[in-house]
Amino acid sequence: MVRAGSASVAAGPTLAVVAREAGVSVPTASKVVNGREDVAPETRRRVTEALDRLGYVRRPRFDAAKAPGLVDLVVHSLENSRSGAVLHGVEQAAYEAGLEVVVSAGLNRTRGDRPERGWLDKLTVRGSAGVLFNLAELSPAQYAWLNHHRIPFVLIDPVHEPPAGVVSVGAANWQGGVSATEHLLALGHERIAVIAGHRRRMCSSARVAGYRSALAAAGSWHRAEYVRHAGAEEPTARLRMHELLDLPEPPTAVFVCSDRMALGVYSALAERGLRVPDDISVVGFDDLPEARWVTPALTTVRQPLGEMAATALRLLVRMMQGERPEGTRTELSTRLVGRASTAAPPAARSAAPR
Repeated sequence: MVRAGSASVAAGPTLAVVAREAGVSVPTASKVVNGREDVAPETRRRVTEALDRLGYVRRPRFDAAKAPGLVDLVVHSLENSRSGAVLHGVEQAAYEAGLEVVVSAGLNRTRGDRPERGWLDKLTVRGSAGVLFNLAELSPAQYAWLNHHRIPFVLIDPVHEPPAGVVSVGAANWQGGVSATEHLLALGHERIAVIAGHRRRMCSSARVAGYRSALAAAGSWHRAEYVRHAGAEEPTARLRMHELLDLPEPPTAVFVCSDRMALGVYSALAERGLRVPDDISVVGFDDLPEARWVTPALTTVRQPLGEMAATALRLLVRMMQGERPEGTRTELSTRLVGRASTAAPPAARSAAPR
């Protein structure tokens, strides 16, 4: 487990080494590290590039005993309802545990072509007793830093497969993909497409694998042209739906691997004058509030985001108390929520006796 008690990471460069690399004095390099404003922009640029190049991280004032009631939650973004569900779950569990939570957004933001360094430095000042990461892409250096300074942490819905021993909480994404596809197969659909998120994301590949497994179990081969990737963004999903509709034999149903992307699919269908579910059925994933607000209401796979976040906080508390979780990966179940966006394919309805 990458946490207290694991192998030590070699100490990084000193501030003197950074100053020499940047061609400045140690006091000037110290001003940049500590966020002082009285440094020329060009000098700040040189020092910051040296900090990043050498992998320097300010030594923490971390002392969990001094701030046992404070944990950090780092989220990818605060601009969507998904993050709201995670925040709600963490807040409830933190209240029960008597903890305060500091929320940071955008761990991997960049300034120019360089990742920002500010979050790790702020963590050292706050002295948080532990950290939750939601959809954050940690670099090897960041994992090593947390490990070296013995700061317990848990990943919520990790983007990539975590290093061995890292504790994480996620959803049964593969089973969710199976459930969505089986639902459409049971309605009589044979031409079922999938619009997935980022190719490299663990949850996305698992959902597509579930889709393929359900088709195979039903004796139906998946068509390569029916598998599209949209990067989890609504506008890109809209474009991918247009591509599917332009195929010689377009699908009669589509499994969209997030509710946000499903909104883009709805837009594309409306632009083509097609109706959901009369002309094409749509299944989403997440069960965000938007799934109930759209017309028709979206059939989707419920991902228990709040429960995932609360479970992660409880695991973190145990780690802060020196316990070692029995397993490193906790998966919570998903379930299909049927609404009005799915129906039998048009041909089956027209052939049905009246």
